[in-house]
Amino acid sequence: MFRIVCFLLATMASGMSFADVSAVYGFESRSEEQRYQELISELRCPKCQNQNIADSNSPISKDMRNVVYQMMLDGASNEEIVDSLVDRFGEFVKYKPDLDRRTFILWATPAIAVLGGLLVVVGVVVRSRRSGKAGPELTAEEQERAERMLAQRNQNGNG
Repeated sequence: MFRIVCFLLATMASGMSFADVSAVYGFESRSEEQRYQELISELRCPKCQNQNIADSNSPISKDMRNVVYQMMLDGASNEEIVDSLVDRFGEFVKYKPDLDRRTFILWATPAIAVLGGLLVVVGVVVRSRRSGKAGPELTAEEQERAERMLAQRNQNGNG
């Protein structure tokens, strides 16, 4: 029994040593805490693949969370905070980059692809309607031959 209790205590203690205690920030109001959570959810970790800084455990994300918190304490607006991080880490940290010369292709590509697809579909439909019938008509000789083959098939199938 003593061994079981010691084993359980050792197991629980070893689990606690691996626990990562994330930074706990003090906020004056619930709205400030919600603002902070929204900001860190909208910013992407420069190191991680498509993960926001709220969910990332990388050191750079922890640094970014500290910067957001400190700037909030200093009275910076959301725009000022985001602009500061964009200046420091680049446009990549924003999930929704602004529309400008550099990002126009990024924003226009879906519309260009849809319009291109529609043009292809319209072209195929118009071309098929212009051609009229699906295939050329049979000559009189070909028509007779086809009728003979069908008649012969019917005779063999019925007899």
